[in-house]
Amino acid sequence: MDFVIQEISAATDAVQGNAPRFSRPEWLKVPIPGGENYSRLKNLMRAEDLHTVCEEARCPNMGECWNHGTATFMILGDVCTRSCGFCAVKTGRPAELDAGEPVRVARAIKLMGLRHAVITSVNRDELYDGGAQIFAETIRQVRALNPGTKIEVLIPDFQGEEFALDIVLDAFPDILNHNLESVPRMYKVVRPQAKYERSLELLRRAKRRGFVAKTGLMLGIGERTDEVIEVMRDVRAVGCDILTLGQYLQPTKAHLPVDRFVPPDEFAMLKDQGLRMGFKHVESGPLVRSSYHAEQHV
Repeated sequence: MDFVIQEISAATDAVQGNAPRFSRPEWLKVPIPGGENYSRLKNLMRAEDLHTVCEEARCPNMGECWNHGTATFMILGDVCTRSCGFCAVKTGRPAELDAGEPVRVARAIKLMGLRHAVITSVNRDELYDGGAQIFAETIRQVRALNPGTKIEVLIPDFQGEEFALDIVLDAFPDILNHNLESVPRMYKVVRPQAKYERSLELLRRAKRRGFVAKTGLMLGIGERTDEVIEVMRDVRAVGCDILTLGQYLQPTKAHLPVDRFVPPDEFAMLKDQGLRMGFKHVESGPLVRSSYHAEQHV
């Protein structure tokens, strides 16, 4: 249990402002979001009363992606029932379900002219299906209004309920994404309400049904490189096709501190390792996020 105490202590230090501060290296510096297309998309999201994980998770690539006409939609509201140590999304009691949300997402995708749409959500553990029905309806509405658009869903673990996963898969997304986020040793503080084996089983079930499966990890949050490689072996063993690896960035002082800034050459090494393991695509780099260059992952 020593490692749990150490990680909890580090988290406490971060909240109290005692954690060591690192200067962000040059390879992690990005321009402030702006531009005509960025403003247009921001206005569109507000007009349709939609949320994006780009904003809620404070993604460093938001300006680049939005100016290229891509975004990741966050359904089921903007309040999460879980309290992950890395995530900037609000934790609390979510609002009632919005039955009109799937249609609005489909309409926004059409207005944006997206060829590849990513749909994710907060965790809704208070719902019997974890929000799976809304995921499925969103897929159906997007498909109906945008028949040429590839659909990727980045789903929660649905607390391991296979029937909920089947609801989503029965709507036939093109990619089924579920992020492991970190190595098993760090789950107590990084994903305290999640279980590593449960997430692995979700990916295994998706592959068993013949879907393209994808997952991602954050680096620099306390893991060791050998642990990352072991997780890569685990997800490849269940048949996962696509892997994303990126640098963790502390969103606020109340979140887990950055343990280290992983250099680009280490990300390149991990990409090479992943391709040797048999992943069909590995997106690995300091600024990589789960949806970064997602249209290239198909």
